[in-house]
Amino acid sequence: MEKLSIIKIGGNIIEDETSLNIFLTLFSAVEGKKILIHGGGKRATLLASKLGIASKIVAGRRITDAENLEVITMVYGGLVNKKIVAKLQAFQIDAIGLTGADANSIRAEKRPVTKIDFGFVGDVKAVNSNVINKLITADLTPVFCAITHDGNGQLLNTNADTVASQVAIGMSERYDTALYYCFELEGVLRDFNDKTSIVQQIDAKTYEKLLTAGVITDGMIPKLDNCFDALRSGVTRVHIGSTGMLSKDNDKFTTITL
Repeated sequence: MEKLSIIKIGGNIIEDETSLNIFLTLFSAVEGKKILIHGGGKRATLLASKLGIASKIVAGRRITDAENLEVITMVYGGLVNKKIVAKLQAFQIDAIGLTGADANSIRAEKRPVTKIDFGFVGDVKAVNSNVINKLITADLTPVFCAITHDGNGQLLNTNADTVASQVAIGMSERYDTALYYCFELEGVLRDFNDKTSIVQQIDAKTYEKLLTAGVITDGMIPKLDNCFDALRSGVTRVHIGSTGMLSKDNDKFTTITL
């Protein structure tokens, strides 16, 4: 099977111009077919504040009411997405910016209300690998923001890590798929205060031990859950680390295995 790289970038990379340019340089050098996925929560929070719209975060997750959904759509699907697409054109990457609503590529459903009403937040239910494959085989590089839709005209805010894992799973039926989570650290750290304490390989048993020891907490938990979900569903390789892991000469990152 032909290889495909699914690469997701974190908000701190997006917010820092130098870091973003370094990432896009490395992303452009990645050989073969590839897909880029991004969020933009920090920029959305900043714009919402300027507009006098309160942003609510509960248990590390954004509550997306109608006003915040408008801001998220403007920021994710507009400002951040088109900025990345424009920069990639400068690297001769023929990128195309997308939401999950475009060509019905990522369908989701509104998260049911249990203890918390997250508002217009979507959980991915289907990835249209056929239409995404058409873009890839046309030598286009899809750049997805973390917005999906429900098929009935409603846009939904969706966790970017989840979008990345679900797209990787969907495309793994057609490609030998590798999933990369790029953020500001060089991998999962055993000691957060020691940036060199990278856990270079995490399997399911190691993950449980790290959870019990309190090494892995907060936002890293859903990220790793997405990693294991991807591996169990056909994705070949999953890595977490800084943008430097996209370089052939860099081995400082975390590899997730079953």
